[in-house]
Amino acid sequence: MKLGAPAGAELTYCTNIHPAETWPEVEHLLETLVPEVKRQVCPEAPFGVGLRLSADAAFALEKPDTLARARALLEREGLYVFTLNGFPYGAFHGGPIKERVYEPDWQTDARVAYTSALARVLAALLPPGTVGSISTVPGCSQVRAGAAGARRLMARNLARVVGELVFIEHESGQLVTLALEPEPACFLETAADAVDFFENDVFSPEARTELGRTIGLDDGAAERALRRHLGVCLDTCHASVEFERPREALARLNDAGIAVPKIQLSAGLVLERPNPRTLDEIRSFDDGVYLHQCVVRPAPGAPLVRFLDLDQALAHASALGAEATWRVHFHVPIFERSLDPFSSTQDDLEDLLRSAPSLAPHLEVETYTFGVLPARYRSASVTEAIARELTWAKTVLAGRG
Repeated sequence: MKLGAPAGAELTYCTNIHPAETWPEVEHLLETLVPEVKRQVCPEAPFGVGLRLSADAAFALEKPDTLARARALLEREGLYVFTLNGFPYGAFHGGPIKERVYEPDWQTDARVAYTSALARVLAALLPPGTVGSISTVPGCSQVRAGAAGARRLMARNLARVVGELVFIEHESGQLVTLALEPEPACFLETAADAVDFFENDVFSPEARTELGRTIGLDDGAAERALRRHLGVCLDTCHASVEFERPREALARLNDAGIAVPKIQLSAGLVLERPNPRTLDEIRSFDDGVYLHQCVVRPAPGAPLVRFLDLDQALAHASALGAEATWRVHFHVPIFERSLDPFSSTQDDLEDLLRSAPSLAPHLEVETYTFGVLPARYRSASVTEAIARELTWAKTVLAGRG
């Protein structure tokens, strides 16, 4: 949905909430559930879609006849695509995903090829004059980040994709941006990590020279290309789980001159002062499908303690103490402030939407865990819940000061 002043952005939701891995499955989704959401929130105007495409679907869409059918379908349903989720390469529903969600990562040629395909598809689907964005993994998992030369290799591979994006813009006139999405337990966890990587590796003289040599640009033009086409996707749940206020994270990135093409509007799970009953109840969020990283502050002012997954935090619950605050990477509906006996990081999200001096051009609700949300917190269908989230976000944005 195109938002007027004061937000002045595109608002949508990410279709990674729906199981759809192959192009025929995505096509069915665009004929059924997405139009149902549109009817509830944007019945009279075209509705912009935040489309999740696996590698299988992206490569299928590169075929001219498939792409033509996709364009015709979007036009028929009153839809358009302006942003892609290029984070999960393979299957994202139906079985344990865990750390595999980051594979292949930015140390691999496969990630470069997949992301380049996404960029070509998005450029072909974008309405004329519309800027496109693609969100992607935060480099790699934390475990993989320690490999020798990992930072340099990831920066080089990102520059390779920037070269493709420069070529796409030259050939088609369509601007596509790529945005790394910091996440707990990854190479990039926070805005500070992103600033460090961009300043010291992505925008380094070596990266500029390599990009310039590849596509025939001088040093200054290469740096401008890197800054124009590459930035950060700020996921508000991820920031809040790290006890980093999203509004402050966005300000840090802006101050460093790093583009933020997309903000994913999401909220995480919060447990205050755990006791045996609440610790037992939070086990229902340990679904066995996704990683639910936990960051715990044992007491006010104490150093943060990080766990790769919820089960690991639960195993150390007694040592963390009864005064602790737990923040869990489990995306809960953004319209829910409380999920009794828990709360959410909705306050941080609302603070960002109401108070940040500026936002990103693309705002995307991303509650992909709806299908594994404990049943007692699912009082509506998936499309009704998405519509409520979009309506909540739109209402908050309308009250920006």
